[in-house]
Amino acid sequence: MGRKVFVGNLSFSIGEAELRQLFEQKGGVESVTVMRDLDTGRSRGFGFVEMSTDDAAQKAIAELNGYAVEGRNLTVNEARPKQERRGGGGGFNRGGGGRRREPRW
Repeated sequence: MGRKVFVGNLSFSIGEAELRQLFEQKGGVESVTVMRDLDTGRSRGFGFVEMSTDDAAQKAIAELNGYAVEGRNLTVNEARPKQERRGGGGGFNRGGGGRRREPRW
C-alpha cells in the first residue's frame, strides 16, 4: 500500500484547500493536487492526496470512500501508477506516414 490516494467524483467547486482540510481529519497530509483542465483551469473532478503514512492513507480510504461532499459520493482508493499512453487512434492528424490527413466531410 502506498501513501498516495486517488480522489474521484469531486464537485467542480472543491479546491486543494477544502480537500486538504477533509483529509487532514484522517491523518497527516503531505500534498494535495486537484487536476485541472489546461485551457480553462476548471477542476476535472478528481485529484490526488499524498498522506504522511501508509496507515493514514488506509484510514482515509476506509473512512472517505463513499463519503458525501456537496451532494457527491467520493471515490477514494489507492492511486495507481500512471499508464503510458500509446499514440494513434482517434482524431485528425494522428496517423503515421508523415503525411497530413484531411478530414472527410
